[in-house]
Amino acid sequence: MPEQLTTSPYDALLLLSFGGPEGPDDVVPFLANVTRGRGIPEERLKEVGQHYFLFGGVSPINEQNRVLLRALRADFAENGLELPVYWGNRNWAPYLTDTLREMTKDGRRRVAVLATSAYASYSGCRQYRENLAEALATLTDEGLQPPRVDKLRHYFNHPGFVRPMAEGVLASLADLPEDVRAGAHLAFTTHSVPLAAADTSGPVDDHGEGGAYVAQHLDVARLIADTVREETGIEHPWQLVYQSRSGAPHIPWLEPDICDHLQAVHDAGAPAVVMVPIGFVSDHMEVLYDLDTEATAKAAELGLPVRRSATVGAERRFVAAVRDLLLERAATERGRDAERCALGSLGPSHDLCPVGCCPARTPRPAAAGADSPYA
Repeated sequence: MPEQLTTSPYDALLLLSFGGPEGPDDVVPFLANVTRGRGIPEERLKEVGQHYFLFGGVSPINEQNRVLLRALRADFAENGLELPVYWGNRNWAPYLTDTLREMTKDGRRRVAVLATSAYASYSGCRQYRENLAEALATLTDEGLQPPRVDKLRHYFNHPGFVRPMAEGVLASLADLPEDVRAGAHLAFTTHSVPLAAADTSGPVDDHGEGGAYVAQHLDVARLIADTVREETGIEHPWQLVYQSRSGAPHIPWLEPDICDHLQAVHDAGAPAVVMVPIGFVSDHMEVLYDLDTEATAKAAELGLPVRRSATVGAERRFVAAVRDLLLERAATERGRDAERCALGSLGPSHDLCPVGCCPARTPRPAAAGADSPYA
């Protein structure tokens, strides 16, 4: 096999995601998994789950991961990579621990992990690493010798992630009525997180107002806005906004919320808005409900033309980007120089999360980092 297609030392790739319910009976147990340890009563979980019930109790995320899984396997085969691809979730079947147990019994010894979260944050990176550590500890307690796991770097600024989204914005602009198109505002959206979590996101040197989480999203938004300007000749106004807030109301979270933002830009005279969900890899529930349902209803109430641009999902360039990230990390682990593709001003992210990166409120072991107990 050519050196550039060698996946050694890895003998498997693990697609690691959040998980979601696949029927009405799954909703409350799924939410109980998500909120485990917080003591939230079942009646409150039923209230929180109403947006799932609007869609028949089915989150689209699992099916979208199945599509991505098939696309990765096909891409690997087409490009001569003989590497099995597994899938595990944090909060619903197939559960991460079960998948790692299967991988262990299949003889996998060194696993690269792709998380379906592109940015640095506690919930988008370290919590996945904590779940990996918990699963590895469970398998060790069962008398198994689980594989070593290495999480692939953040890919928020990889061309295979950014360019398909930029094209999605161009398509959404073209779909707007011609008389409002040129003045359309771009609202780049991502999941809100508590200010304290944002401020401590990324390596310690990046801690401060908004931390790496906000800085990375701003860099992607700027890249896309610049691409739109280059392609259309029009400088569209834009802003990074937030959605899907949860938690106690007295705790400050990143703002403005997308619905409040739609009201503000409408009041300021914006003729139309394109919502750009840069914080999400696929069209899961936060996109379908918070943007396509709730925010779109708010825009209709205002009489504001709005479009929502596409996430990358299993788009071929994103799938190729995963292959690129895998081969890059494999080469690095073998001591080879590897091209590290990244757009924008921040450069490629680190391979190994350093000590103090996206710290938890309560310290817990985390795999695939400089402080990992599973080297």
